[in-house]
Amino acid sequence: QVQLLESGGGSVQAGGSLRLSCVASEFVACLAWFRQVPGQEREGVATFRVGFESTLYSDSVKGRFTISRDNDKNTVYLEMNDLKPEDTAMYYCAAKERPVSDITCPTVLPGWYTYWGQGTQVTVSS
Repeated sequence: QVQLLESGGGSVQAGGSLRLSCVASEFVACLAWFRQVPGQEREGVATFRVGFESTLYSDSVKGRFTISRDNDKNTVYLEMNDLKPEDTAMYYCAAKERPVSDITCPTVLPGWYTYWGQGTQVTVSS
């Protein structure tokens, strides 16, 4: 059972930055960030394929968000810059255990991911 613990959410004005962190209790194949607004579907934001260091981003955050991972700490980060009010959501860390055959991890299909954190709220005011 992989446990994921997120941190780093908060409130910021538009144009500001935040960095989210997610510590995983075990090594996995894929780590990802999703976000969800009440009443809407969970949206994939960014993914990280462990071992290949490959990343994918949703079009809505490309160029503004960066996903990275510290192998020693088994922690994945989401650096969020130039935040916009539409980025306001609960952000969730997700993981998929090994083995995974693909060299990238999907930003869609939240049901593909096995483990989820509790979420951390990000609020961006205009």
